[in-house]
Amino acid sequence: MRVPKTALSAALVRTQHTAARAPSDTYASLLLRCAAERSLEKTRRIHRHMKMSGFPHLSLGNKLVDVYLKCGAIEDARQVFDAMPKPHPVSWNAMISSCVRYSRSREAVDLYNRMLWEGVMANEFTFSSLLRAFSELGLVAQGGAAHGRLVISGVDATNAFVASALVDMYAKFGKLREARVVYDRVCSKDVVLTTALIVGYTQNGEYSEAIQLFRQTMKDGISPNDFTFASVLIACGSIGDLRRGLLIHGVMEKLGFKLGCSSQTSLLTMYSRCGLIDDSIKVFESIADPSTVSWTAIIGCLVCNHREEPALLMLRNMINDSVRPNAFTLSTALRACSALALFEQGKLIHAFATKIGLDGTRFVCAALIDTYGKCGRIGMARIIFDDLPGLDLVSVNCLINAYAQNGHGVKAIRVFEMMQVSGLEPNDVTLTGVLSACGNAGLLEEGRRVFSFIVDSYKHGPSSDHYACMVNLLGRAGKLEEAERLITELRSPDKVLWRSLLSACKIHGKLDMAKRVARNILELDPGDDATYILLSNIYASLGQWNEVINVKSAMRRMKLKKDPAMSWIEVDREFHTFMAGDRGHLKAEEIYKELEVLITRTKELGYVPDTRYVLREMEELESERSLYYHSEKLAVAFGVMMSSNDKGDIPITIFKNLRVCGDCHSWIKLVSQVVGKEIIARDAKRFHHFKDGLCSCSDYW
Repeated sequence: MRVPKTALSAALVRTQHTAARAPSDTYASLLLRCAAERSLEKTRRIHRHMKMSGFPHLSLGNKLVDVYLKCGAIEDARQVFDAMPKPHPVSWNAMISSCVRYSRSREAVDLYNRMLWEGVMANEFTFSSLLRAFSELGLVAQGGAAHGRLVISGVDATNAFVASALVDMYAKFGKLREARVVYDRVCSKDVVLTTALIVGYTQNGEYSEAIQLFRQTMKDGISPNDFTFASVLIACGSIGDLRRGLLIHGVMEKLGFKLGCSSQTSLLTMYSRCGLIDDSIKVFESIADPSTVSWTAIIGCLVCNHREEPALLMLRNMINDSVRPNAFTLSTALRACSALALFEQGKLIHAFATKIGLDGTRFVCAALIDTYGKCGRIGMARIIFDDLPGLDLVSVNCLINAYAQNGHGVKAIRVFEMMQVSGLEPNDVTLTGVLSACGNAGLLEEGRRVFSFIVDSYKHGPSSDHYACMVNLLGRAGKLEEAERLITELRSPDKVLWRSLLSACKIHGKLDMAKRVARNILELDPGDDATYILLSNIYASLGQWNEVINVKSAMRRMKLKKDPAMSWIEVDREFHTFMAGDRGHLKAEEIYKELEVLITRTKELGYVPDTRYVLREMEELESERSLYYHSEKLAVAFGVMMSSNDKGDIPITIFKNLRVCGDCHSWIKLVSQVVGKEIIARDAKRFHHFKDGLCSCSDYW
């Protein structure tokens, strides 16, 4: 027989073989050792022996509950607890506290209600745990009632320990005034209490209040901890107060404060929000052993600063370092995929989320819906949505916006109606998405009904974004005068509204109105380059080349530049970018040969270059030739060339930084018929799904 390594093991062996009835103090002593060693296995062996020997184990029930909880075995503790005829108040508090610690807040509240029913008096330890449970569950009324019961029970609410829990609860409910009242009544404030209120201010967007309280804390001689510094640095970053953030960092160094993981993470977040992403990276690299929170923070910083590819590289480094991502990490990484429309990368993250059991979390699901939608894979987005256990606002908004961008207006409205039936309240993002969907699909009457709902029933009324969507909808439907009236009814319409109307003037060739609208925009912003470009394009489409020259001369005088049109395509996880007439690609000769073949074959199906989309004066033949080499045509030709061996069901997906031109739109429709493949084009406005000679937009875009 193996010789036991510890006295505890030896004692268990002796008692197990003799089955003698060990006295209570012996069992208590053994349990005490188990607690010190945090040995769940040995605790269970002692418990089994107590039962086998006939010892009344429930006489040591409170001790067993305590040891099981210290070993992290909450289920074992609960079984013993429920079998006890009259648990000690300490055991009640331990069970409630552990339930909260292990995210079982509903169970904690149920235990508290049972405790009251059995006539056990709650104390400050009970309430400090219980208040956290109420805040986690969002039980505002019950939390307030618990505060009242606490006072009636004679518990001192000015005790910093209890007050900290109250402040934390009220702050999480957004009731900062009540939190401040509790705080101000405490005479002997400590760092835990003060930090709770600073965190509350920061989480509720009251950043100046958080900074002011921190300053007062320093004056009062209360030494901040890692969480205090972390929260106030976040506050500084959120209002872009770099100077004060640097001062606080200096205070930390002056005090000889060793940066903990929380404060380091907040410091890198502060630098990022102030636009100093390189400093954020330096702070991250100084962290000896980055936690999941730190990795997630730096990935988020990179995404927010439009450094999506480095963000995805960080995710790979994190996984390679054996740090497990959480739902926030993966949802943030998916935002990077969404921004760049990285379908393959998004699928890999989806597979990884499934592997580690995070594919069903609310944040990851919403991010997947958004990513698949922005990659033009609307069917995959819908599958994720339909698998959700229940509707939530973020996921609904993501799906509505996906439908809007992909031209599925009716489906977007159906999701909106489903949401209303379920009792889920829409927000500004929801309603903007629905109106945008109506605009992209030409659903004029449906859009009018949604806008009427916003005006008559939505608690916040219409926002500037809602007006812009409505102006866009009316303008594209040819209701330009109605759109103009809608704008002029507003007290101070912004340039975004007028620009939506100017775009509609271009679609319908309304030159006189376009001039008037352009004047209104330039009065608001004389340097608005988009207005000059739109006006120039309108003149070009009408063949008024002298006016085009005048507009471009004005742009040169004001040092305004037009962003060059470019298109790109991802092949084997590598991006290939093209500009009009571009011959810089390594396979340029092959691409142009493929393009000539495609132009010839599409002409056989009736393609005629539409010279209205030529933006400078030239001869007719030269105009036609210039249209052949637009960036989107080059990207499509390259995509066809590289996918010649693919199965027919794999679409060719291209992207453009500006709106796809009308001539290219007509041409790509015919190419999809020629090559027998779906071609997806994402431009600055929306997705176009070309298949069998047709486009999902029905030529309405």
